[in-house]
Amino acid sequence: MDLLRFTTAGSVDDGKSTLIGRLLYDSKSIFEDQLEAVEESSRRRGDEHVNLALLTDGLKAEREQGITIDVAYRYFATPKRKFIIADTPGHIQYTRNMVTGASTANLAIILVDARKGVIEQTKRHSFIANLLRIQHVVVAINKMDLVDYSEETYNQIVKEYQEFASRLDNIVDITPIPISALNGDNVVDKSDKMPWFQGPSLLYHLETVYVGGEENHVDARFPVQWVIRPQSDEWHDFRGFAGRVSGGVFKPGDEVVALPSGFKSTIKAIHSAEGNLEEAFAPQSVTITLKDEIDISRGDMIVKANNPPKVEQDLEAMICWFSNKPMGHRAKLLMRHTTREMQAIVTEVKYQVDINTLHKIEGVDGFAMNDIGRISLRTASPVIHDSYRRNRHTGSFILVDPGTNETVAAGMIV
Repeated sequence: MDLLRFTTAGSVDDGKSTLIGRLLYDSKSIFEDQLEAVEESSRRRGDEHVNLALLTDGLKAEREQGITIDVAYRYFATPKRKFIIADTPGHIQYTRNMVTGASTANLAIILVDARKGVIEQTKRHSFIANLLRIQHVVVAINKMDLVDYSEETYNQIVKEYQEFASRLDNIVDITPIPISALNGDNVVDKSDKMPWFQGPSLLYHLETVYVGGEENHVDARFPVQWVIRPQSDEWHDFRGFAGRVSGGVFKPGDEVVALPSGFKSTIKAIHSAEGNLEEAFAPQSVTITLKDEIDISRGDMIVKANNPPKVEQDLEAMICWFSNKPMGHRAKLLMRHTTREMQAIVTEVKYQVDINTLHKIEGVDGFAMNDIGRISLRTASPVIHDSYRRNRHTGSFILVDPGTNETVAAGMIV
């Protein structure tokens, strides 16, 4: 079975956690004792209904306030597909958590309250989904029961959202679905209260949406994580390079180049836990052996010579700033990219993005927490990279404060 990673996003009280609870409950993916604990907790809180949001909101502060603060990951499966859900917060001050949860997602469910329509947070989360190259978006128009399952309300919200989304460039597949997470309408099963809606239920769409074409199978990229050199008689001459394929296809006999050294060789064999492979492609984790003894260590990248990545020290990137401490001009940080770590300095702050209007704010000195914008970086050693648009793995990085070891920003190379 293949795996779908998806994230939920939306404003406060749009029903993200309730929707995930409903998905887990209606697809029979929770244990009886979990359900009993949620029922008991709902009774103690005085809730009218069984509060399914408690299945994902695990922090004490989340349950007290009835909001999501941190990213909660949940796993479930149906006979057709396995799923990893990232339930992300709606508050503006937790934008960084939304970026973290969405960074590995194939699909985003953006919830819209049917009574409020498209609001600033809807635009903010759609912009982040677009920035992170999430190409499939489900616009789940929730709380349809509170607007009497009105087709007119649904059509108006879809029109508003599509007008905004037409200004974004990466989202290619937008699927609007009217739902009621509280009552389960159109979540797992089709609702008979909205006969005017001819589309699929949410779970059916999640089971059938095609996401296999998102990996880059053209540009061969293999960042080396570890060199395997067993000290044993059986594997006396074995020297393998272990890592995860970040793009393209590798086969025994392929001519490859090790970067940044530029040494060339040929793939001798590709090893995996299940035995030798005829080919390896993203996102498989494998060990590659080469015919020649060349110097390769962690942080180097094995690529094919016909379409090499860029190797540069000066980079342009979009970043989301995570830290409470603002980022100033000429900030000195550590950059972690694929399996490498190097020193970096911010040479220029180009602009911030006003997420609600998509306008660029130029002339800014730095970023405060949750700000998104474009910067120029200079690194101490060359970075072997592609643009984020071309490859999410080799085009992304994080910035770390060398003094505190805190992750202060996530970046996407332009």
